[in-house]
Amino acid sequence: MNFHGTEVRQKALTLLRGGAKNADVARSLNVPLGTVGYWKHLDRAARGECPERHDPKCPRCDGRDLDEAAYAYLLGLYLGDGHISHYSEHRVPNLMITCTESWPGLMDDCERAMRAVFPENSVCRVRKTGCRNVKVYSKHLHCLFPQHGPGKKHERPIALEPWQQAIVGAHPWEFIKGLIHSDGCRITNWTTRMVAGERKRYEYPRYFFTNVSEDIRRLYTDTLDKLGVEWTHCTRNGDPFNISVARKASVARKASVALMDAHVGPKY
Repeated sequence: MNFHGTEVRQKALTLLRGGAKNADVARSLNVPLGTVGYWKHLDRAARGECPERHDPKCPRCDGRDLDEAAYAYLLGLYLGDGHISHYSEHRVPNLMITCTESWPGLMDDCERAMRAVFPENSVCRVRKTGCRNVKVYSKHLHCLFPQHGPGKKHERPIALEPWQQAIVGAHPWEFIKGLIHSDGCRITNWTTRMVAGERKRYEYPRYFFTNVSEDIRRLYTDTLDKLGVEWTHCTRNGDPFNISVARKASVARKASVALMDAHVGPKY
């Protein structure tokens, strides 16, 4: 290990105070760049020149304003494809929403919602094979997403806090859109029927929402009920995890799909 005496350190500080760059000082004195940066930090701290650390405020802890519409959408995304990670006990946790590359508009919506809910926090996109993880870092993720816990969501109870339910009640379509954008889709189904003695193909739109958690499915259907949207269970391959809203047969169902199209629409 190399040790640098007081004389070398003082020369470095003199150069740094004169405006020299860290890299130039390290090169001229043959001192590691990290050591020069450390010396500079200690010198600035001793002279009271270090900027104060700024902790972003939390709507729950500090009472700052919360963009509730953006939060309702982000909550839907989180309950579907989101999770909160801790890489180590010393790092800030992050909320990550996985978005496929096929829907760049969805990624844009997700990032806008994160920036609106966490206006002072770091938001980024991490490229993966076929998708990107949209991430936000905050010490207060557990305050805003108390549903976080050990294990998978469908293996533990999921219920909204009263303050979350009030936000969903005020912004139900944003919540529904977040759920559909995470674990749902809009597809075109088809069937055949007889018309004037001739069998013809008939196409109709259908919204699917698929989630293994019974609690999350119930949050979805309870919100649809309050919006007047008709839905049905749709068992596929023996799994009762699908909720369907389809424009077939009844006038009410056609109106329900029209409502979904007006407020949600296909992923893009």
